[in-house]
Amino acid sequence: MVNIGVIGYGYWGPNLVRNFEQMPGSNLVACCDLNPDNLKKVKALYPKVEVTKEVEDVLTNPSIDAVVIATSAVTHYDLAKKALQAGKHVMVEKPLTLDSDTSRDLIEIADKAGCILMVGHLLEYHPAVDYVKSLIDLGSLGDIQYLYTQRLNLGQVRKDENALWSLAPHDISIMFYLLGGKEPVEVSARGESYITEGIEDVVFCSVAFNDKVMAHIHVSWLDPHKIRKITVVGNKKMAVFDDMESSEKVRIYDKGVGINPDYRAYGEDLTLRFGDITIPGIKMKEPLRAECEHFIESIQNGQRPRSDGHGGLRVVKVLEAAQVSLKSGGKPVKIAEG
Repeated sequence: MVNIGVIGYGYWGPNLVRNFEQMPGSNLVACCDLNPDNLKKVKALYPKVEVTKEVEDVLTNPSIDAVVIATSAVTHYDLAKKALQAGKHVMVEKPLTLDSDTSRDLIEIADKAGCILMVGHLLEYHPAVDYVKSLIDLGSLGDIQYLYTQRLNLGQVRKDENALWSLAPHDISIMFYLLGGKEPVEVSARGESYITEGIEDVVFCSVAFNDKVMAHIHVSWLDPHKIRKITVVGNKKMAVFDDMESSEKVRIYDKGVGINPDYRAYGEDLTLRFGDITIPGIKMKEPLRAECEHFIESIQNGQRPRSDGHGGLRVVKVLEAAQVSLKSGGKPVKIAEG
């Protein structure tokens, strides 16, 4: 049994608390939040859980094995550092930190402490994303040529972070997960602040990977459509993951461009292929439940989690470079190695 303490019961914290309280192998011991009203809600729903406004009460509690951090991104580094130094395993919501130096520091501290450091890149644990990943790994889509994501909505407007840092970590982490060992080389981003001065509420971001693979991200909380979609284009087939679909989450398109052996004249040797659309049956499970279970299993087995600190650092490096590009009007920025 892994004893858990959760820090933060605001927007996402209630979902984490619910899962860790209900999960076999997990024992929710304490919940910390600065808002007394939030703590009252916790106590009403989970009477046995200790509540406190003081982070130190969680960090110094010897019965707590692991700390889950669901606070604003600007606090992630300080809280995760203190928790790791206190000998606690840590799961921190995305992004890991707000710059690559502090992300590297957390990785080093976790390694020295012998603690698990996991980042809440939720969609890496989505069954539909896992299915698309299996298609890529099996070669069913062929060589991946490009992919693009759309994460759009009207609201949740943030005032402490822009749409890039708020929404794009999901898509960047998925790109890394799907593309496996491919490395990002360069990023360019353009955006604009229409609601709050200095806080970009719409961003278009392009990432160039090695092997000529391209990726494009569109994020916005100023859009008439609610879209959560990923399109992956291979030279054999194409796949679309649409998280807004209630049941048919993935569609596979047997479409592409091929070579017609009957023609050799310039411009006539290429043919368009329009095949079947396949909608696979995928056994669904709440991604957050799968993510929380993975954290518990990683602690119990001493294994490196799928979305570990190094994965969190890779995402932060892209965000960091994209932010520089964003402020320079879209100028391409090389992504730092290491």
